[in-house]
Amino acid sequence: MIAEIAAANAAFAVIKGALANGKELHQLGSRVFDYFDNKAKIQEKATQKGGGSDLAEFMALEQLKQQEEELRERMVYAGRPGMWNDWVRFQAAAARKRREAQEAAKREQARRAAQLEKMAEYIAIGMASIIFAALLIYGLVIYIKYIR
Repeated sequence: MIAEIAAANAAFAVIKGALANGKELHQLGSRVFDYFDNKAKIQEKATQKGGGSDLAEFMALEQLKQQEEELRERMVYAGRPGMWNDWVRFQAAAARKRREAQEAAKREQARRAAQLEKMAEYIAIGMASIIFAALLIYGLVIYIKYIR
């Protein structure tokens, strides 16, 4: 979780500096996505057990809230009209894309597992068929020797 906090702080510093210099949110590109992505990872780890101590998780989430509030103030007071609403919509869209990507990855993993299971079944049937054919041929050879 420490790596995500550091990455979110670095991305926030870039966003904050760029907005202070008059840049628009859409001009920041990957930094905005980096911040939001790391923020989501921190929140996800904080809600899961095993992400660290409760105090560390709480402090990380509190720091994110402060950064978010500072970002909101900068966007509302120094940005163009509607910038904060655009930011909220961007976060919602990014969360939806991330959730869809996770679901697609799970579906792909399940599809591959089913495919491997089916392939293992075909291999087992093939091996059984080969063994059956070999036993049949062996039986015919013995039968032919017995008849002579």
